[in-house]
Amino acid sequence: MKIVSISASTIPSNTANSIQVVKTTQALAALGHQVTLLVPGERSTPAEDLQVHYGLQQALDILWISENQVWKRYDFAIKAVHRARKMGADVVYTWMLQTAVLALWLKIPTILEMHDRVKGRLGPWLFRRFCGSKTRRRLLPITHALSQVLMEDFSFSPSAVNLQVAPMGVDLERYQGLPASSQARQSLGLPDKFTAGYAGHFYAGRGMELLFKLAQTMPQVHFLWVGGEAGDVEYWKHRVQSTGITNITLTGFVNNQVLPQYQAAADVLLMPYGRQIAGSSGGDTAKIASPMKMFEYMATGRAIISSDLPVIHEVLDDTMAVFCPPEDLQAWSEALSKLQGDPSVCRALGDAARAAIGSYTWQARAERALEGLI
Repeated sequence: MKIVSISASTIPSNTANSIQVVKTTQALAALGHQVTLLVPGERSTPAEDLQVHYGLQQALDILWISENQVWKRYDFAIKAVHRARKMGADVVYTWMLQTAVLALWLKIPTILEMHDRVKGRLGPWLFRRFCGSKTRRRLLPITHALSQVLMEDFSFSPSAVNLQVAPMGVDLERYQGLPASSQARQSLGLPDKFTAGYAGHFYAGRGMELLFKLAQTMPQVHFLWVGGEAGDVEYWKHRVQSTGITNITLTGFVNNQVLPQYQAAADVLLMPYGRQIAGSSGGDTAKIASPMKMFEYMATGRAIISSDLPVIHEVLDDTMAVFCPPEDLQAWSEALSKLQGDPSVCRALGDAARAAIGSYTWQARAERALEGLI
């Protein structure tokens, strides 16, 4: 089957959205389909560079299409859909509502993956056109919470749009045979102390202030911060140095190819989300998010401490993670101290999370997304 994926993401970039788009496209190709990813841009990037940056198993077929940004992605959407039709696409897989509607108008079966509420002046009108189309289509929200929001806002039934909830995924093969925490720390040149790890961006609502305060109050724990945009990393490095804290290591961005090694260096992995979570494009996703790091943490097989947000319970339960109120320093400190003092509990939590990750691979997710559509 010929599938054309269409995304507005910048490729390459360090954003979670960019990584997710590439991982999804790779999974569709791994199923044996002929897949091309169309993204906006003026020039291409060598395939080898993309494989390292995104931790890809094989090169992807990616086409960059120039756009006139005055038209706020509509120019790109029109060009991309017409390119998909010329390519003879059997399915368009997209994260762009306007692209989905255009593809359906051209009678191309379409999958629309959604990570957020419908936005923009034309968003509601376009979404109703998607819901009312007679061409085969599937709505793919990333959480049950988001699907509920969409159904309440637009009064449609799941069957009317072929709805299927699709949480994020993980490249499970890249997490096979990871070393023990102490061995991973040694290979990366990190302090061989009990380590609490965080991987991801440092946007508002990601809990960086809480992590900073935890490091101040728990000098016996080493805190490993992996990721972050360059400006955010410099800001936190300055704060760490100016306050004399010595138990925080900030790596900056690391290529997705080596990310599992850094996650494996932790004894406990942290998801300290606030009650509001900003994404790379702004907004608040605390009630509807499906964080990629959650699935990576599960695959790593380490104990997880997470903010107690209802949407996280769609995947994790008390056998896989310890839950703490968002921004409650005392609760987080106590939870981390208990895990440091009881390695057997750490192992049990990590083993349970690892055992549950099998159904959350990118490839299994892609299979479910396509099932019954064509």
